[in-house]
Amino acid sequence: MSEHAAVVDGASVPVEQVETLLAAVPARDPAGARTEALHRAERQRRRWATQVVVTDELARRACVERGLEPPREISPERVLAVSGTDVADLGSIVAVALAHSPAARALLAALEAEQRVPEEAVRDYYVRNRDRFLTKDALRRGVDAFATAAAEDFQPYERVREDVARELRRARGRQAFFDWLDRARAGVEYPPGHEHPGDPAHPDHEHRH
Repeated sequence: MSEHAAVVDGASVPVEQVETLLAAVPARDPAGARTEALHRAERQRRRWATQVVVTDELARRACVERGLEPPREISPERVLAVSGTDVADLGSIVAVALAHSPAARALLAALEAEQRVPEEAVRDYYVRNRDRFLTKDALRRGVDAFATAAAEDFQPYERVREDVARELRRARGRQAFFDWLDRARAGVEYPPGHEHPGDPAHPDHEHRH
């Protein structure tokens, strides 16, 4: 077995980091699963963990380039607290990487802070998603935001504007993080057994995040 899990700009990422992460995330053992299916799942779990570790390494380098100083600790145990909503919104690799890596969280925060949301985008969101801004009383009465609602059934734009802008900024920051990660890991090299889980070059590949 290779002593490294990946090579980033000529520097090796130790396989021990992958082992540490795997130890913190218990493997699922579906009842009745065939031996080969279990082996395949474990191979894919190792590839998944490699991506989490590589994301941390890439984020550390990006933080250095940007002059950011994230906390030094990495807590593999944090991955156990990742919510299903985060996995659904971000994909399991990114969701766990953000839980696992202070550098990834620092980079995401910096990218989010850089986002500028135009006023017209905020107002357009408010207009197109009126059902999200019904008052509590209107919700209790079962008012239809797009049919029977009156002006007084909605929270005023001025009251919710900052919350909407914050949500849009957060969404744009996440997209910027995804874009950065796609570019950053394009040149990463992997030994056999550590490729991306969705890489069609290996027989276990599956297109999941």
